[in-house]
Amino acid sequence: MKARVFSGIQPTGSPHIGNYLGALKNWAKIQYDYESIYCIVDLHAITLYQDPKELRQKIQELAGMLLAIGIDPAHSSLVVQSAIPAHVELAWMLTCVTPVGWLERMTQYKAKSAAQETIGDGILQYPVLMAADILLYDAKVVPVGDDQTQHVELTRDIAQRFNSLYGETFVMPETRLPSVGARIMGLDEPEKKMSKSVIGSGHAVSLLDPPDLIRKKVLRATTDSNPAVDFDRLGPGVANLLTIFQAFSEWSDARVRQHFAGMRYGELKKQVADVIVAALEPIQKRYHEIMDEATYVARVLEESARRITPIANATVEKAKRAMGLYTPD
Repeated sequence: MKARVFSGIQPTGSPHIGNYLGALKNWAKIQYDYESIYCIVDLHAITLYQDPKELRQKIQELAGMLLAIGIDPAHSSLVVQSAIPAHVELAWMLTCVTPVGWLERMTQYKAKSAAQETIGDGILQYPVLMAADILLYDAKVVPVGDDQTQHVELTRDIAQRFNSLYGETFVMPETRLPSVGARIMGLDEPEKKMSKSVIGSGHAVSLLDPPDLIRKKVLRATTDSNPAVDFDRLGPGVANLLTIFQAFSEWSDARVRQHFAGMRYGELKKQVADVIVAALEPIQKRYHEIMDEATYVARVLEESARRITPIANATVEKAKRAMGLYTPD
């Protein structure tokens, strides 16, 4: 029997090449090695205010994009988090066994709380809901970007604490990262991770950007004062461009060094733009085909939810019985 894999992505902003190279490409690649469940985590999205109409549209668009990059609905389950109430029910049970101190130490919580005068409790509880997402399906493998590994470690801690208090209930998950491209940085600020939440025309390459815009963004990418690629003195911007190229091309380190050593930055950027355009062209074509089929996305989401809801409900019942909560006989 194959191990189960679970991962999720928020339906906010526009998916970009950092999302694709850091996680989504890997999702499609490994899906046949596991029993795969991929989730659009809209409950996580509302920890910050979202326009309701826009959020509903973004959920549909993200589902279409995940199908376009290669998630196979005949094999993998693609679901929307809020369509399965068990996510929230288990999250409450896990909240009750999670020390507040664990949550206050989370890097993302500390960063967001420092940047705002007041924040909603959802920001603090976000990692517990993520733990529920994972533990709900007895997921053994969680393919995430490197910025989420702390959350998976917390999931393991929560599961271990629950198991020690109430008996063996949850499977202990593991992370899995792609070997190249786990952390793609912003084109304009290569010291900061590429983000859907950053507003700026030169920051990220969207998966739906047309070729001309992709080339424009890459040609404007920050490099450094050197005239050409020097692997002994790589600035963060040049290193980021090389990482993007390697993640798309899947070239070996040796081939990348041999090909790009001494190359002037103008030519480097041209080749990076070319490899991005070539990789995104079939994804964009498939995306538009999918979105032109009026009910296809809805059918996929509904069928996936029907398929995995019994798994989620069984886990909730198991946890309730372990804790002594009421369950019908």
